[in-house]
Amino acid sequence: MPLNLPILLTWLRVALIPVFVGLFYLPDSMISLTSKNVSGTLIFAVAALTDWFDGFLARRWNQTSSFGAFLDPVADKLMVAAALILLIELDRAAAWLAVIIIGREITISALREWMAQLGKSKNVAVAYIGKLKTSAQMVAILLLLWWGPLVPGVSTPLVGTIALYLASVLTIVSMFYYLQVAAQQFREQ
Repeated sequence: MPLNLPILLTWLRVALIPVFVGLFYLPDSMISLTSKNVSGTLIFAVAALTDWFDGFLARRWNQTSSFGAFLDPVADKLMVAAALILLIELDRAAAWLAVIIIGREITISALREWMAQLGKSKNVAVAYIGKLKTSAQMVAILLLLWWGPLVPGVSTPLVGTIALYLASVLTIVSMFYYLQVAAQQFREQ
């Protein structure tokens, strides 16, 4: 496994997970809930930015690797799952929405792994609908972590909740898209 900056950024994302989650379990006498919200949002935002940045650098510097291609989505899914579970614990997200999102991630990861074993991994590459889902998901999580006022007159919790519902709908739509693409491959065999 070659160590390079893109892979180090991915490992940083994994390392931030316990810091991110642990922050919210610190006693309120040590750090206020508002400070936890702000710090947690910033940590999650850094993780989200490293997700984009590590892929950009890997392609730009021609440092892509099979290990990096494996680790990157694992790091993303771990960070999102940790954030969603934390939001449930904080009573800021419905558990059933998190189950839909996390369940889809596991399903599509398994599908991609299986398709890779068949030599058809390019057939289930990330599609535009998947990118829309990820964008809605990231906005929802960031707003629900922030929880406080951001723009005067706009309820951050309400907008975050709406974005989470949108992410859940896009999650289902994208899952069926990927399953349909995979089904076409099976019919061709």
